[in-house]
Amino acid sequence: MKCLILAAGYATRLYPLTENFPKPLLKVGDKTILDWLVDDIDTARLADEFVVISNHKFARQFEAWAAAKQQKISVVDDGTSTNETRLGAVNDIRYAMEKLGIDEDVLVIAGDNVLDFSLTKFITYAQKKKASCVMRYYEPNDQKLLKCGIVTIDANDKVLNMTEKSVNPATHWCCPPFYYYTRNDAKLIQKGIDNGCGTDAPGSFFAWLSKQTDTYAMEMPGNRYDIGNLKSYEEVQRTYKGIEK
Repeated sequence: MKCLILAAGYATRLYPLTENFPKPLLKVGDKTILDWLVDDIDTARLADEFVVISNHKFARQFEAWAAAKQQKISVVDDGTSTNETRLGAVNDIRYAMEKLGIDEDVLVIAGDNVLDFSLTKFITYAQKKKASCVMRYYEPNDQKLLKCGIVTIDANDKVLNMTEKSVNPATHWCCPPFYYYTRNDAKLIQKGIDNGCGTDAPGSFFAWLSKQTDTYAMEMPGNRYDIGNLKSYEEVQRTYKGIEK
């Protein structure tokens, strides 16, 4: 399995902190956000390679970070240099898979979130299902629902429908940006793009895929901390206590 880490954004809402520094390399406690994610997944040796998808502006900083890690980490530069010219998350996934010739299961994760539970639980869940999977959590706030991927499921976690940033959310089940794609499903990303799936929000491909084949949504076994602005970063710095295995 390959782990693809989405890290090509420009984090404009965190300026000036991230004006010349990538958000995924910000420290939370004694480790960077990427360290928390990579070190956790690596504990179970479930990924044989980590791929950080960067923009051109921050590629060298990610390469310097990767060089100091013990895991096999590749950095893919998507060639963009501004927020206005970014490719979008789905196009970044496609670009990295094509560039590296990836032909196996892939875990796709956002590089700017920290979790207080191990992602190995999600990976194990997806591998037991032998299907592409996403996580879900209950979001009671109606306004926050408008900014999320929303999933409708049956009693067995099977995805019946998924939408991205709907003006009329069908449920309160939100999907954070963590996805497991089987080898065969991952090959469909170009077909999804050609058939009109969105390319900016990372969940757009999963939403399209859920209408093509059986997919599942695991209830998140803990909390996710999304670092979207300076206030949320300061809050995570104060409250985050690490990963409970």
